[in-house]
Amino acid sequence: MRTNKQIILEQLDQKSSLLVEAMKNPVSENGWVFSIRKGLNMTLEQLGNKLGISKQGVRSIEESETNGSISIKSLKEVAKVLDMQLVYGFVPNKGSFSSYVEDKSKELAKRIVMRTHQTMQLENQGNREIIIQKAIEDLAFEIKQEMRRSLWD
Repeated sequence: MRTNKQIILEQLDQKSSLLVEAMKNPVSENGWVFSIRKGLNMTLEQLGNKLGISKQGVRSIEESETNGSISIKSLKEVAKVLDMQLVYGFVPNKGSFSSYVEDKSKELAKRIVMRTHQTMQLENQGNREIIIQKAIEDLAFEIKQEMRRSLWD
């Protein structure tokens, strides 16, 4: 039976999969505001009038988008006056949230099992490699199922 945490993780994967497709065709280096304005054949002055700012203000918005300093609020305002929606999100570098959590679970499980193994070796009670790997796999599965907060320490 799936837990609420697992269901939420699956939903994040579903939502982010749409963003993965969008990432394959990134906007030009000039940014969305510039690209859309040019694509609509709109002048700086025309967009400025819609926003209630000068054309220099629009240029400033476009520049702040390209250098990464624009606020989400500003992007939402531009989208609103253009009768559009701003869409943003996060996409894990590992491909999916599930893969991300699985990798983190394995890392944590390995740290825990190896710490215990080292202590046992000091007491001449070390385990064989196959037993260690099985312990890591089992613990990683348990950690992922529980979605322990210690994953993020």
